[in-house]
Amino acid sequence: MRYRWLILIGLITAAIMEVLDTTIVNVALPQMAGNLGATFTEIAWVSTGYILSNVVVLPMTAFLTGVFGRRRYLCGSIIAFIVASFLCGTSHTLGELVLWRVMQGVGGAALLSTAQATLRQIFPKEQQGLVQAIFVLGIIVAPTLGPTLGGWITDNYTWSWCFFINVPIGILSFFLVS
Repeated sequence: MRYRWLILIGLITAAIMEVLDTTIVNVALPQMAGNLGATFTEIAWVSTGYILSNVVVLPMTAFLTGVFGRRRYLCGSIIAFIVASFLCGTSHTLGELVLWRVMQGVGGAALLSTAQATLRQIFPKEQQGLVQAIFVLGIIVAPTLGPTLGGWITDNYTWSWCFFINVPIGILSFFLVS
């Protein structure tokens, strides 16, 4: 496969986007609560809704990959994540934000599992160790950067940018993967 290294970069970008999003958003929760007039218990649904939808859809990714095809399902998931991220950033109520976070979790469910399956399919066995190590390195780095980036974003901008940051990353990922 001619473009496998570009696809690897796209898959890493998608995985980083998904993992980074969780840690960035957790830092911004107090600012979200203040801006949306929510209690800390209520604002926790922003994280809980994402996690619940992600966990529900994750076991279905193999089935959905079989139905739609790996590339279509992965690209569709990236698009769903991008659109939901944008809508999260434009939310004006807690209900809207939780709804779009649930949709974001649906899109995010495929970004790790389907990415790894794709890597196993497009790279030969002798390169699997190297490729998986590179992929995991991106996943390991993202959560360490998230809190710092989330704090910087909320200090210098608004919490909405914690979601808007996913849009250009997701677009890059989509084009590299597709």
